[in-house]
Amino acid sequence: MKEYKVITWKMGLTKNNERLEDTLNDFARAGWEAKHISDNHARIVFEREKNR
Repeated sequence: MKEYKVITWKMGLTKNNERLEDTLNDFARAGWEAKHISDNHARIVFEREKNR
């Protein structure tokens, strides 16, 4: 079974790419895989196996 997490990315004035990369890497270390990154709403959908 899969579980999902949706986060809203908040753009800042500086270091957006670095902060986004850090966020993606943090979730990846926790076992999450980015499945979709929305351009219009700045949302990121993550997926992972629930019974890991």
